Amino acid sequence: MRTTKVIVLPYDTTWKSDFEEIKKEIESAIGDLIIGIEHVGSTSIEGLSAKPCIDIDVIIKDYSLFDAVVSKLQTIGYIHEGNLGIKDREAFKYLNKPHLKTHHLYVCPQHSEELHRHITFRDFLRSNTEAVKKYSLVKETAAQLFPDDIDKYIKYKSPCIEELYRLCGLK
Repeated sequence: MRTTKVIVLPYDTTWKSDFEEIKKEIESAIGDLIIGIEHVGSTSIEGLSAKPCIDIDVIIKDYSLFDAVVSKLQTIGYIHEGNLGIKDREAFKYLNKPHLKTHHLYVCPQHSEELHRHITFRDFLRSNTEAVKKYSLVKETAAQLFPDDIDKYIKYKSPCIEELYRLCGLK
């Protein structure tokens, strides 16, 4: 059991500007090497309750530029962690960025299935207020039931996510 504290907050309009600040810093380092930077995950969906951590997908054409991206990201404090078991999604951690909101940074080639899943799910939720209300309630309930167990939190909300995936054509 992982004992990570689970905190889910109501949607916060500052998450958009938090993303923009992080994006600006990343673009300044690798903007010439990438296709784009996408705000994904729950904080990217207006009205959706979320853990207060910005999820970011940096899109590259393909892996031919990956080593250069890793090298330039290192110069601004990001450390490559590998794909953490998810194909075509490379994770990065960071040290000493108190000026930026807590975030997860991933680099994905443009044809990554994981990138497609993130964008499809985000766009579906952005256009479906009923799904956002339902998912928010499930997340809030899961956080209340399992405030000290991230694994049980994830397990509790999984059936809702699976249903939403079916609705947006991901399953």
